[in-house]
Amino acid sequence: MDQIQIGRFIAEMRKAQNLTQRQPADTLSISDKTVSKWETGKGLPEVSLMLPLCDALHITVNDLLSGERVSETDYQKKAEDHMMDLMKENEENKKRMILSVICGGVTVVAVCALAMIVSVVELPRIVRIALIVLAVLTATAGIGAAILLDVKAGYFECPCCKTLFVPTTGDYMKGYHTIMKRRLTCPDCDKTAMCRHRILR
Repeated sequence: MDQIQIGRFIAEMRKAQNLTQRQPADTLSISDKTVSKWETGKGLPEVSLMLPLCDALHITVNDLLSGERVSETDYQKKAEDHMMDLMKENEENKKRMILSVICGGVTVVAVCALAMIVSVVELPRIVRIALIVLAVLTATAGIGAAILLDVKAGYFECPCCKTLFVPTTGDYMKGYHTIMKRRLTCPDCDKTAMCRHRILR
């Protein structure tokens, strides 16, 4: 799915209905910043908002996901393509999450093994220092890779406005977390809350 094309189409259909960004935003109980974000291709509407948005713009979901009016002859093919795109995206998110967990696990094992070697085995000072440096580098690289994979594995859902978003790596690292939630600031409503990590859209 081409977010830029979809955004342009949303803007075009909104203007064709002589609507401001505020009007569909009020109808959907979201901020006009969210509509602006869609129209500039910086995000897609959450699944639960697609039907109400389409009703407001007098288009079909297939039109919305295609970023253009879909003719009746192409309707079935486009619908299948969109379903396959969503399934592919969800599979990729699952793979990233699994890789993130594996990367984190391997990093912990490697760093613990290096720490055990340094603390138990009699080694020359220079070798011991080299192993400590290696443990620190391994921890840094492994945790960094796990974070990058986890950030891109799905979306975070704002509990206030229900927007799905992908945080920046910096925001992700700064936010304290539980297993499935992380304290983040929503880019749409600007509220900071414990946002649930969702793999599927």
